[in-house]
Amino acid sequence: MPIEFLSEADVRERLDPGQLIDALEAAFRDRYPNVIIPERPNAPLGYGSFLAMSCYDRGRHALGIKLIMVRDEPVRDQTNRDALPGEGRVHASYLLLDPDTAAPRLIVAANHLTSLRTAATSAVATEFLARPDVSTLGIFGTGRLARAHLVALPLVRKFARVLVCGRTQGRSQEFVQRMAGETAGLTLAVADARTCAAESDVLCTCTTSPSPLFDGHDLRPGTHLNLVGAYQPHTREADTETIRRSRVIVDTYTGAKTEMGALLIPLQEGAINDGHVAADLHELVSGKKQGRRTREEMTAFNSVGCALEDLVAAELLLAARP
Repeated sequence: MPIEFLSEADVRERLDPGQLIDALEAAFRDRYPNVIIPERPNAPLGYGSFLAMSCYDRGRHALGIKLIMVRDEPVRDQTNRDALPGEGRVHASYLLLDPDTAAPRLIVAANHLTSLRTAATSAVATEFLARPDVSTLGIFGTGRLARAHLVALPLVRKFARVLVCGRTQGRSQEFVQRMAGETAGLTLAVADARTCAAESDVLCTCTTSPSPLFDGHDLRPGTHLNLVGAYQPHTREADTETIRRSRVIVDTYTGAKTEMGALLIPLQEGAINDGHVAADLHELVSGKKQGRRTREEMTAFNSVGCALEDLVAAELLLAARP
């Protein structure tokens, strides 16, 4: 069988956000107990890090791997005028493999795939954890990941307003102007960090910041957070107060124990204990453990990425071929 190659444009055309949300919910509910996901190697290269994320689903006999370069500084594609500032830091490729031979069946330019599968996973968590009557979505960040969350989150909750907080007011304003045409029915506005934290019912952190973006004291009771940008044990987008106040759900326990600085740093400080994580995403969507317990409870979904998400997205791309 010939190898098929998909460009970023192909992925944008084929990968439907709503279908991906549904497929990921089903995968974490039904497939997750049957997958083998090795701990991802992280090789420091001096100018960034190289990571590999593989997944084998024993039940479906499906195999794939994603290769990621995370640079310390962005590499700007001068030919892409649609690129937002800072988008050139992460570059990914995905290989969907023949599980019997490891021969590639599908090779995918996976920047958009990564952003959309991350946002779709946040949408699954939001569907199970956020209050049903939310109205304001807050987003920290102005890159691909922020854009994907702005597309995916309104598919599971009805928002009227979106607050955007980027690294600078100029970047935030540019993001709002670019996204206004893609968000019919939503009012987008630039906000400072305190306003974004204090007025959002659902708050998504989609940045590369190594340190907290806001003061956890500013969050209102009942807020749901998706913390998805930081992926190293010494980095975090949310402070200790945020984690201390929240009922925490993680994508995987392995990631929580080894890579989630938002949890590991408060644990080292003694602000939380080993039992602070209430459930992983499989336990949440399968009903094995409870998510939100009261209207006033704060919930936080902390994710560093799971290779099952990439495999599911690649399978949808293969199924959607003409």
